Amino acid sequence: MPRPDLYRNVHMGQRARLFVLVVELGAADAADSGALARLADRCLSMTQELREHADHEDTFIHPLLRDRAPAAAEALDAEHARLDAALAALDERARELPKAPVGSLPEAQHGLYLVLNELISAYLAHLHAEETVAMPALWDHCTDDELGTVFGAFRASRTPEESLTDLHRMLPALPPAVRAGIVRTVLAAGADAEAGRTLSAISTTLSTEQRTRLYEDLGAAQAWAAGEGAAPRAS
Repeated sequence: MPRPDLYRNVHMGQRARLFVLVVELGAADAADSGALARLADRCLSMTQELREHADHEDTFIHPLLRDRAPAAAEALDAEHARLDAALAALDERARELPKAPVGSLPEAQHGLYLVLNELISAYLAHLHAEETVAMPALWDHCTDDELGTVFGAFRASRTPEESLTDLHRMLPALPPAVRAGIVRTVLAAGADAEAGRTLSAISTTLSTEQRTRLYEDLGAAQAWAAGEGAAPRAS
């Protein structure tokens, strides 16, 4: 049975959305200043999210890492300076883009595109260090119960709205079996009468194909999965 992984699923969601953002930014029509401004706002939202994610790790995961595997913690700390600089550079470019004169928008767009790629490069290295250095160190020095306690404390700190946002960001990037397992856990924690509405809310960021597969994996009828009343618990 796989051991608890505190990084894997959320990191998969972050990678997917970073890749989508950079492709959309690169392909955007420079003549559409409104679309570029919206993409700049998405860059700012992404840097805010990544900073909040780092704060969550520092609060819930890394104290345990520093206690049990200080060498691994030091390896992560070494990544922070480069990552912080890349986040700040992206913020600066994103704020500047909407102010650029119309004739300068193509170059402003490409400049933001390059800085976003620089952040992605730094961030991928950071994720790799967490997944291949920090998590194995935690597995070596912590029990599954201790890791589960860390994850439980994080979940308890989230409001229902924040938890739903977490799922919206993560689920589209996960394999079907993993996605279904997470949703089963969420449904099991709620009331039977609310299962359909809960599943409908969780599924809003999934593609049609992903949603259909999720319903199949859960054994969920389309009617109750769309929130049209109570249903038997998904199996």
